[in-house]
Amino acid sequence: MTTVLFACVHNAGRSQMAAALFNAEADAKVARAVSAGTEPGDHLHPEVVAALAEVGIDTSGLRPQQLTDDLARSCSMLITMGCSEQCPHVPGLARDDWPLADPKGRPLEEVRAIREDIVRRVRALVAIHGWGR
Repeated sequence: MTTVLFACVHNAGRSQMAAALFNAEADAKVARAVSAGTEPGDHLHPEVVAALAEVGIDTSGLRPQQLTDDLARSCSMLITMGCSEQCPHVPGLARDDWPLADPKGRPLEEVRAIREDIVRRVRALVAIHGWGR
């Protein structure tokens, strides 16, 4: 099982969207995603919840979580979400950075555009690695 870790600072927007969208696209028998943050917030941004609900993703069970060494060691790949110098670095993990705007406080129309950018990136990642359903 391959586990992809999507990480950002607050784990309340971009990384949550990426993990949820990844898990909707990937074959759960071969790959899954988790998300975490270096300074997790208290809850997902409401605009992120709304944007994911529009594409049928239930976020009721999602909560921001701390990026720990144990969590990182359980993963094979780290994808950071454009958080520049605040992005975590985990030695030994394959790493990529997706430079995405932070959806916090943005109008839903802009959050939809961020979501669709993430959808394109997730689909490409799943296809490249053969993790699709």
